[in-house]
Amino acid sequence: MKIALAQVPSVEGDIARNLTTALDAITRHGDAVSLMIFPETHLSGFAEIGHVADRALSLDGPEIEMLCDASRHHDCALAIGLLEKGEQETYNTTLLITPESGVALSYRKTHLWPDERNLVVPGDRMGVIEWRGLTLGLMICYDIEFPETSRALAQLGVDVIVVTNGNMDPYGPTHHRAAQARAQDNQCFLAMSNRCGEGAGLTFAGESGVFSPSGETVFQAEREEGIYLVTLDIALLSRARKDYAYLADRRIALAGEPSAPLPTSSQDALSQASTSNSTAWRF
Repeated sequence: MKIALAQVPSVEGDIARNLTTALDAITRHGDAVSLMIFPETHLSGFAEIGHVADRALSLDGPEIEMLCDASRHHDCALAIGLLEKGEQETYNTTLLITPESGVALSYRKTHLWPDERNLVVPGDRMGVIEWRGLTLGLMICYDIEFPETSRALAQLGVDVIVVTNGNMDPYGPTHHRAAQARAQDNQCFLAMSNRCGEGAGLTFAGESGVFSPSGETVFQAEREEGIYLVTLDIALLSRARKDYAYLADRRIALAGEPSAPLPTSSQDALSQASTSNSTAWRF
């Protein structure tokens, strides 16, 4: 499968410009790939204090309809982020749009970055979809730093984790390491498209990448804007899963109990770690 990582800038609140950027990329490269991935909240830009509801889009709005049309015309699936207008709340959402179904999967970010926690509402579920022989699942930016998020997708049988990213300096290396680990932990591909350029008072790290089911870096971009075409060697899935399966080999039923009282807060944990090595888990 050939995919495209659309490492492009976004403009907060300029929905028309962001949509044009996406449609231009699809026009130029959509016929050559099966899936094109855009950054986190690309369509709307980030939520900011005083600018949440005015940037939120309805999933049945004209912008999404135009993207669905482009997906059908170029026979190319799209993963693209936006601020979603709910009935009463706003969500940080990524859509997977397919030529056959339009919006085939919608995912609301479950792990919110500190700056957005008072602006949008976290999602509460993960999902996957089978498309053209592969099972695809979605994550968004900060989600990648939590093993539970990708493991939930693995339990649903994911083959390719698609990450729409809005990672900024100085955290580029954090997401590179996390992406390798999440791919290896779950023996699946991870494809991540990050924002680049300046915006919302931040400098975005770029460095979009693709990681193999063994955790190897298949491709990593630098910081510049670009549409990067990468081929996924699907044979790597069976190769990584041939001799063992992490999901099957887990011993999650082990009941652990601390050999000393556990700290009750993060601050207590830091304090205890700096003064004592007495806490351990006994199985």
